[in-house]
Amino acid sequence: MQHQFFEVDVFATGPFSGNPLAVVADADDLSTEEMQRIANWTNFSETTFLCSPTEPGADYRVRIFTPYEEFPFAGHPTLGSARVFAELSGATGSVVQECGVGLVTVRQEEGRFAFATPPLVRSGALTDNELSEAAAVLGISAEDVVDSGWVDNGPGWRLVQLDSAAAVRALDPTPTPGVKVGVVGLSGGDSPAYEVRAITGQFEDPVTGSLNGGTAQFLRAKQAVPECYTAAQGGQVGRSGLVHITDDGENIWVGGRAHIRVRGTLEAGEGQ
Repeated sequence: MQHQFFEVDVFATGPFSGNPLAVVADADDLSTEEMQRIANWTNFSETTFLCSPTEPGADYRVRIFTPYEEFPFAGHPTLGSARVFAELSGATGSVVQECGVGLVTVRQEEGRFAFATPPLVRSGALTDNELSEAAAVLGISAEDVVDSGWVDNGPGWRLVQLDSAAAVRALDPTPTPGVKVGVVGLSGGDSPAYEVRAITGQFEDPVTGSLNGGTAQFLRAKQAVPECYTAAQGGQVGRSGLVHITDDGENIWVGGRAHIRVRGTLEAGEGQ
């Protein structure tokens, strides 16, 4: 079984500066077990599989796998998958992705792709124990936290807000299985700087669309950020990602550049 295979640099600000994504096209013939095995083998933070849509109005269906599990939704896989679909289909403008959380609109704008953030599946305050677990992952005390809450739109993010972008950059986190923590810091002044980091149960994710979407929903709800802003992510793991947030009054859009860096063929059979 041969499939077109792509590696996409998502949220990049230059060559190889964003979050890499592996994309396998025309994947209807692959089983769930085969998809998970391929994702474990590529060992990217996520690998996606483009399939035929099953819902009316969808242009394609995507399945999103980490090396360990399948996600109903994730941000940089959504943008990278849309980038590949656009190349394969010739689509321009907006496309509709079908995934585990339903239909997600992805639009092309000013050389970027942006998705409409889906509703949170879990929101509200963290319990004292949940906050203590998150603080332990970040290596801080609960007293260092300005605000916190669930911003789970699929992957299961807990969000912690610190008092500055510098405080976020200075963290020395310890990934802990079963606890996924996003952290954001806002620096004031005429040109506010926003820094985001995402700590999964196994590693620090370089640039994370789902977390930035949930974070934007959290921050916009309390009017802590303007309608449009950019967030930096990845500097502590050797990347230089940039996420563009736009609240148009109806949807919060999470956008960034998505460059295809590798095009090839994946041999999913026995091979030689």
